[in-house]
Amino acid sequence: MTIRIHFNKPALVGSELTYVGQAFAGKHASSDGPFTKQAEALLEKRFAAGRVLLTTSCTAALEMAALLCDLQPGDEVIVPSYTFVSTANAFVLRGATPVFVDIRPDTLNIDERLIEQAITPRTRAIFPIHYAGVACEMDAIMDIATRNGLLVVEDAAQGVSARYKRRWLGTIGHLGCYSFHETKNISCGEGGALVVNDPALAYRAEILREKGTNRRQFMRGQSDKYTWCDVGSSYGPSDILAAFLMGQIEHMEKIAIRRGEIFDRYVSILAPLVERSQIRIPVVPPECTTNYHMFYLLTADIEERSALIAHLAAAGIHAVFHYVPLHSSPFAQSLGLPQTDLPWTEELSARLLRLPMYFDLTDLEVEEVANSVLDFYRGRCAQ
Repeated sequence: MTIRIHFNKPALVGSELTYVGQAFAGKHASSDGPFTKQAEALLEKRFAAGRVLLTTSCTAALEMAALLCDLQPGDEVIVPSYTFVSTANAFVLRGATPVFVDIRPDTLNIDERLIEQAITPRTRAIFPIHYAGVACEMDAIMDIATRNGLLVVEDAAQGVSARYKRRWLGTIGHLGCYSFHETKNISCGEGGALVVNDPALAYRAEILREKGTNRRQFMRGQSDKYTWCDVGSSYGPSDILAAFLMGQIEHMEKIAIRRGEIFDRYVSILAPLVERSQIRIPVVPPECTTNYHMFYLLTADIEERSALIAHLAAAGIHAVFHYVPLHSSPFAQSLGLPQTDLPWTEELSARLLRLPMYFDLTDLEVEEVANSVLDFYRGRCAQ
């Protein structure tokens, strides 16, 4: 079966390849070269962020965040079960235990109303995930964290350039984590960033990123010795990747506008199905400004979703689903965690389907995908 319309395709939107060539010509291809510094500075300015450190992935940024939270074996971290495994792996690697909380039925984000009751004397942090580029209810989450002395790490892998009440996602919690994976709005193939919003964490963040050494401080002339100071790892990306990323960062608005056009076209064509309650599409609360990271729909049940995926595949269209809830995974089961009742997580994860969404998706392709969905439901009505 030949796929004609892919779920995702990387795109060139500006000077990415020119900058990559310049990185080679500049003879600094490893981490922390000129393009790394430019990209970090541009992101800091664009998002009014305290400190941005490029990393090899959002996974790496999350692992750095867990280290900065000083998580220890036996500590607990509150997190939604409906997320990518990297969110939980980051603190499980430190010996901390996930405490899973259900999601809201509207945005599919962690339900802030359930967080406080999940807090115990062992709770150290909250890791909210901004699903599909739509913000969690961050005012409530930060209030809970402040009253309980907890740290907040925003998993904003899907939230780069999205906002909550005019504040950029990733800049609200004590720490924020971005992804520049090829499936994300802004991409360098594989990459990420740690946003350090608490100044007290900035110095150690630099050391952790440099394999536990004070290399950055030494290179700035702030130390007369380059030595091992702390735990850490090699979290800095190649300057070649940073060069590619620069070409994308410079065109964030262009990317957002195009993705918004695609999103709105899907909404328009699929409106009859929504009106008849045959499907549900993303909900964006008024206090949130989305980055149009994805367009998903919710089917009636898992059987209908499977049939729709097969129907689209037969038409040469690649549609996908995610995630298998973490609390039901074999590894989570092996941890011996208490039985958790997460009804919305279990129901919605079985119904969600993602349609193709990427910068180079043409209007005709959008219409073909949406019309194929319409055809599927026409056929079901005729049965």
